[in-house]
Amino acid sequence: MKKRFLVFFTLLFVSLAVHQQANAYGVTGHRVVAEIAQRNLSKKTLKGLQELIGKQALAFWSNWPDFIKSDTTHAFDEVSVWHYVDVSGHLQAAPFVDSLKALKGKNLYTQIPAMMATIQNKNLPLIQRQQALYLLIHFVGDLHQPLHVGRDEDAGGNKINVMWFDKKTNLHSVWDSELVNFQQYSYTEYASVLNIASKSEIATMQSGSLDDWFYESHVLSDKIYDATPDGSKLGYKYNFIFARELDNQLLKGGLRLAKLLNEVFE
Repeated sequence: MKKRFLVFFTLLFVSLAVHQQANAYGVTGHRVVAEIAQRNLSKKTLKGLQELIGKQALAFWSNWPDFIKSDTTHAFDEVSVWHYVDVSGHLQAAPFVDSLKALKGKNLYTQIPAMMATIQNKNLPLIQRQQALYLLIHFVGDLHQPLHVGRDEDAGGNKINVMWFDKKTNLHSVWDSELVNFQQYSYTEYASVLNIASKSEIATMQSGSLDDWFYESHVLSDKIYDATPDGSKLGYKYNFIFARELDNQLLKGGLRLAKLLNEVFE
């Protein structure tokens, strides 16, 4: 029996290690967002979270929605399309929001408020509310990765081939992982260097509606598309141009996740 448990936990550890390598943005970027959020929660929210998930940190659960993509029972297949929205490029604010609202089925735009409502509903099973929390943590991070608010024709940059230094990759992967990893921080270090905004700066970044936040990512995605045509060779200069944008998106994601969670547990 002991051997079976040893084999099981060994396989689990190897599986998670491989998964972490395959989802580098998840390991770092999503955890940065979650860690910043954790450091900006109210006492009431921290108490509510402890009742919901115990003492485990938000960062621990921030990648669960990516990990379940490998579930062989297919129990979570529906969730895979909830991580993004695809709309036309270079839209003004009002047409952009109209396009979001016209999208068919569940998506990133519809599921952020849906997960908030599920967490608040104490009549639902505990596990359903817990999973809604894990999804909310992750989805707010996705919202602030601008190519998750990308274009359908190139699958959010996945079909735009680029070179990252000497590595063949695609535009979406550059923003999911390469830029984040290039900064050479652990997720706690990254959260610490970003989480220094003043109260007035925090209030500014947390202001606006969900529609406004989506539109910000849309505008940034347009800037990224315009600067990165298919076949681009990216390296130090690209990092110089976009590193500050990356930092701002991670910080905004964390602060806005904190705002939404504080609203949920009020």
